[in-house]
Amino acid sequence: MNLRRFLIPLLVLTLLGTLAFAIMDKDNAPNVTFTTISGKQISMEQLRGKVVLVNFWATSCSGCIAEMPKLVGTYNRYHASGFELVAVAMAYDPPSNVANYVKKNALPFPIALDPQGEMATAFNNVKLTPTAFVIDQRGRIVRNVVGELDFNALHAMLDEELGRPS
Repeated sequence: MNLRRFLIPLLVLTLLGTLAFAIMDKDNAPNVTFTTISGKQISMEQLRGKVVLVNFWATSCSGCIAEMPKLVGTYNRYHASGFELVAVAMAYDPPSNVANYVKKNALPFPIALDPQGEMATAFNNVKLTPTAFVIDQRGRIVRNVVGELDFNALHAMLDEELGRPS
């Protein structure tokens, strides 16, 4: 009987502790290396210390194209404060289409190609575009958005993460 009185509370505390840890523990971003359209290599390790938005997109995705000017504005607004944005073109998007779009729209942030789909697989097997991951300075995924971003919410988050006044 004494053993039961001891084990039940211990079991409850263990379960509560495990649940609390699972809720508080954020997923680490995959340790990948992006290859940009110009051939430059950018690793997640190199981006440590910055808040990073990894955005999966395609030139054939109307939502992706609609949010691209807002991504440019966000990049221009926050880049000097420690924000980086890497736009990853999906494997099915022909590199020539990506290059033409980047050139035509003078995108200021790195554009990575993912010809084998390795980046999409590493980031929870991305299938839909746009899909974005916000990664904090420690390399943890703090937000994952499938669909177009809410830029007001993103800017509020960046203000807080980067210690900028709203």
